[in-house]
Amino acid sequence: MNDEIRLLQFTDPHLMARADGALRGVNTRASLQSVLRHARAHHWNVDALLLTGDLVNDDPGGYAVVREMFGDLGKPVWCLPGNHDDADLMARELGGAPFQVGGFVDRGAWRIVMLDSCVAGQAHGQLRTAELARLIACLEGSGERHVLVGLHHHPVRMGSRWIDSVGLQNSDEFFAITDRYPRLRAIVWGHVHQSFDTHRKGVRLLAAPSTCAQFLPHADQFAIDPNPPGYRRLTLHADGNLDTEVLRVPDWSTEDSVRRAVG
Repeated sequence: MNDEIRLLQFTDPHLMARADGALRGVNTRASLQSVLRHARAHHWNVDALLLTGDLVNDDPGGYAVVREMFGDLGKPVWCLPGNHDDADLMARELGGAPFQVGGFVDRGAWRIVMLDSCVAGQAHGQLRTAELARLIACLEGSGERHVLVGLHHHPVRMGSRWIDSVGLQNSDEFFAITDRYPRLRAIVWGHVHQSFDTHRKGVRLLAAPSTCAQFLPHADQFAIDPNPPGYRRLTLHADGNLDTEVLRVPDWSTEDSVRRAVG
């Protein structure tokens, strides 16, 4: 098996069919372009890209933009849906290489499991009975591999009243399963538009900043964080340990993102 698996996590790009489409004052296509330029210039020696939801912003035409921006990068692109995605449409639109939507991937000493935590028409998340059963099957079948689980919604509290109201609603059921498998090493998610890094029962819990607008941590009510867009780098080692860091685009501004998009 390979000594390590190297991933880049991109999350919550909120792409739209329109080139000037914006979220919270940020042109989402231009900000993602900035993030990808930074990643390709500095951290492109990776095995795959992991996209943890809200690929589009309730816009079916955004999936063509996802194909355009990620399809020719020369890397596998592993995707899972967010609450602004249409999971069925996403699976159809991104149904061929280099994309994989959901399921699991075995690479080297690791299994990467991608879950669907979305509830149609709702911002909060829940893992349906069938999805919990699939998680059990993926964990049972992982053998001697270490496991990283990805989903969109956060399964632990972020310390932000409004964000925590739209997290994973059945996190107790989720953890009742994952706690039984000591080879689970990490859980990663999107949705929260901010960096997060902690441990729970020896498992690393990680969130990544959005590739567009950021949410202010520890805010009781919705608030925007002026931090620039970013992404997370993960190195998964054969012994089950991992290294990770959050990277952000330097010298970035919302005005610059809009200028590049329309200029």
